[in-house]
Amino acid sequence: MATKRTTASKAATHPASAEPAKCQPCGGTGNVAVTVRVGRKRRPVGQQDGLCLNCFGTGTNPKS
Repeated sequence: MATKRTTASKAATHPASAEPAKCQPCGGTGNVAVTVRVGRKRRPVGQQDGLCLNCFGTGTNPKS
């Protein structure tokens, strides 16, 4: 009697619920800290939230 061959199912090799990778600069939030500068000497006075230019606010890695 011949041996029975088994193959791996596609569900095992390609998970359907794979989460997209997080963006590195913003950590998946879509916001990054931007320094606010004022005056003629452009001294920093604080920080505010700015849009992440790597993922454009989506929080996912655009290269994956």
